[in-house]
Amino acid sequence: MKGLIAKKVGMTQVFDESGNLIPVTVIRIDPNVVVATRTKERNGYDAVVLGIDDMKMSKVVKPYKGQFAENIAPKRTLREFRDFEKDVKVGDEIGLELFEGTRFLDVTSMSKGKGFQGVMKRWGFHGGRASHGSKFHREGGGTGQSTTPGHTFKNTKMPGRMGFRKTTVQNLQIVKTDSDLKVIMVRGAVPGNKDCMLIVKSAVKK
Repeated sequence: MKGLIAKKVGMTQVFDESGNLIPVTVIRIDPNVVVATRTKERNGYDAVVLGIDDMKMSKVVKPYKGQFAENIAPKRTLREFRDFEKDVKVGDEIGLELFEGTRFLDVTSMSKGKGFQGVMKRWGFHGGRASHGSKFHREGGGTGQSTTPGHTFKNTKMPGRMGFRKTTVQNLQIVKTDSDLKVIMVRGAVPGNKDCMLIVKSAVKK
């Protein structure tokens, strides 16, 4: 499996060779530093720990600093990738070149938080009539039983917090890459706000 830590720049549009307009999301992939490795002999599984974004030394506590080698500056963001396909060692930098020859990606991030929402926005309920005199407009309706057992079952669709969940969009096609700008453009939208952290992996279903 191939995977890197990236950042969402935003959305734009490009034209293909036939002149068709394609909406794309621009993803910036700065060099990921190999912070540590996991082996079956020592940890029970094979994995690579990657990190990005250097931290100020004045804000780094000793317990956190202890997991970094002497020649590696402490990183703000760390992620572990199991069964990493490329052979790497601590201190190596991995960039956009990892996805050479890859056509489709899976992108994981935290979706946009929308706060506390009602059933119409959260679950797509139609609601009641909007005409004058109706006393049922945007409510969720009954949630339980009038007789035994007389309580609301679990997983009933009700108002609550919407968004800010770990979300993965699969099989996003790579439209264009720019090694100078360190960006990769994929067809369609990915979850999260601008400048949010993304986990970009090679598609598992392609």
